[in-house]
Amino acid sequence: MSQVSRSARAVIAGTHSDPFAYLGPHVENDGPVVRVFLPDAQEVQVLAESGDISILPRIDEAGLFAGPVADGGNRYRLRARFGREEVELEDPYRFPPILSDLDLHLLGEGNHLELYDKLGAHPREIDGVAGVAFVVFAPNARRVSVVGDFNFWDGRRHAMRVRGNGYWEIFVPDARAGAKYKYEIVGPDGTLLPLKADPVAFFGEVRPETASIVLDARSLPRPAPLKHDANALGAPISIYEVHLGSWRRNADEGGRWLTYREMAKELPAYAADMGFTHVELLPVTEHPFDGSWGYQPTGMFAPTSRFGSPEDFVALIDACHNAGLAVLLDWVPGHFPDDPHGLAQFDGTSLYEHADPRQGRHIDWGTLIYNYGRVEVANFLLANALFWVDRYGVDGLRVDAVASMLYLDYSRKEGEWIANRHGGRENIEAIEFLRRANSLVFQRHPRATTAAEESTAWPMVSRPVDWGGLGFGYKWNMGWMNDTLNYMSKDSIHRRHHHGSILFGLHYAFSENFILPLSHDEVVHGKRSILGRMPGDRWQRFANLRAYYGFMFGHPGKKLMFMGSEFAQDTEWNHDQSLPWHLLEQADHAGVRNLVRDLNNLYRSVPALHQLDCDAAGFEWLVTGDANQSVFAWLRKGADPRARCVVAVNFTPETRHDYRIRVPFAGKWREVLNTDSASYGGGNVGNAGVVSAVVTSGIPELRLVLPPLAAVFFVPEF
Repeated sequence: MSQVSRSARAVIAGTHSDPFAYLGPHVENDGPVVRVFLPDAQEVQVLAESGDISILPRIDEAGLFAGPVADGGNRYRLRARFGREEVELEDPYRFPPILSDLDLHLLGEGNHLELYDKLGAHPREIDGVAGVAFVVFAPNARRVSVVGDFNFWDGRRHAMRVRGNGYWEIFVPDARAGAKYKYEIVGPDGTLLPLKADPVAFFGEVRPETASIVLDARSLPRPAPLKHDANALGAPISIYEVHLGSWRRNADEGGRWLTYREMAKELPAYAADMGFTHVELLPVTEHPFDGSWGYQPTGMFAPTSRFGSPEDFVALIDACHNAGLAVLLDWVPGHFPDDPHGLAQFDGTSLYEHADPRQGRHIDWGTLIYNYGRVEVANFLLANALFWVDRYGVDGLRVDAVASMLYLDYSRKEGEWIANRHGGRENIEAIEFLRRANSLVFQRHPRATTAAEESTAWPMVSRPVDWGGLGFGYKWNMGWMNDTLNYMSKDSIHRRHHHGSILFGLHYAFSENFILPLSHDEVVHGKRSILGRMPGDRWQRFANLRAYYGFMFGHPGKKLMFMGSEFAQDTEWNHDQSLPWHLLEQADHAGVRNLVRDLNNLYRSVPALHQLDCDAAGFEWLVTGDANQSVFAWLRKGADPRARCVVAVNFTPETRHDYRIRVPFAGKWREVLNTDSASYGGGNVGNAGVVSAVVTSGIPELRLVLPPLAAVFFVPEF
């Protein structure tokens, strides 16, 4: 059997690993020939640019045509007859390669940081012909075809060429934006794999369907940029964390999700009115399972189609920016699900994940772990981080589950993990990946930021890479969250025995650039809502919550609050339902919302409360030893020596009269916020608005009324 015959049979069977070597225009016996595979065609002609017409003999009943042509140029069209219908079409195998030599070089060394401009599906013109260029990484595949609406989902029709280290490509003439597609891959052992969604797809079908959709990502409108540096260490940062599928739903239409554009009309206005500076979205990357809340993504470059198109998502970001709100995205580079249409065993091998389950599978979540040591995988994720900031104009990324990335033995027993090359438990490749990701984000987008959800004592998470740090802009303060929520859950009579839970956080409060998180993780899985953790009768529970929020906003560190907590949601968050907005009809819930709005506005307007959030020079304890009365007081400082704010918190239901606190200035101190105000649902116990500091033994001293279960804030008047 000749080589040509073997190639022909491989093309017909859909097993040819390099169809461009056989199909399309070639020179044979010093003459031009064209070979075309068009299943179901009865006749094929080649229409040369010169006007010459050549009839190609059919050399196999399956639809394979081949023969000499009068004009050997590459610019030709095909005319094919299918039964009684005659159509003209382009030959995809006549077009030149898509990836340049520079693309292949950058991809090979893992430095193609705009790979999203080449990989995936891109509508474009080649030789004046409109179509879509498809490129996918599958180095161990025997054959890769793109299948979709444009070819009857037939993997024989658009088998791809392989370039470089396993990048398969083809230009499909006449394919258009909006077409659904997947990749049909034959693995290294000859097994036909489940159809795969595009790892670099920019749009996908609404679950449970899983096809990718062609989108011209370069034509997306760009959101208006923020006009201020919202992420600076000295800026007030108060983050409203939102799950788009359950923030609000359309009750008139069966409780359906709001679209991105509907949310654009409501969410930014609400968050801005509440005084928040940032909106943080739980993962919007495409994901198959609602119950993962987006934390098991399969489409890292695609905003989920649950709420609309990518252009609709741009409208939401644009609306946030126009309202003065920065947008943070929850980003998940730590793991991915093993759904058959996704990245798992993508080319029939462990391509994106580690092959050994001791490295490649998360015990807790049943998901797969990226192989950060493979340069192409690291490049894929690095480009993805930059993509969201570059193309969608987001202002930062909150990186999920960083601890699980840093430690090889994360949540594993002895014998269930593999040590690094030095015998340690640190994931050296993940560490280098995180450092590079953070460095690239800050180099390319100096006003953007990154934040780590990191729950261990790993040092210098939010310190520069040049100092030996991981390079994040901020770190979530999980210790503060755990200690303070544990303290608040105690009955007030027992808090004297847990006084250190409040004090301890200040021992390390400035070791990182901290965000104080009351996140979605704290209102699910039996933990109850934040209000639900507060002890006592109804009055005490709401008073405790108000005092806690006052304590949080007076404490050093940026702020984060999950949706619903701002109006004291009384039940755990349910991702399948809207927030219980009807609670705002009750005065105590409305009072908490009023308080959070005022705390945000106070935090933003008083420099002492935010300018030195991450600097020890911005904090001074005033009262630490009053465990018996569970009272704490401290001084917050701004860059200006006159910018000062005294915060005092009484964590018991007893009013404290004539409570003395030393302050740096004599004169009048104005009570700028009292969480016991009647407007918040409190008893209106306070200090009548202004207190004069009395000089005793040469030291100014405030003599205060500390309301029960309340926080009070004072600033000097000059």
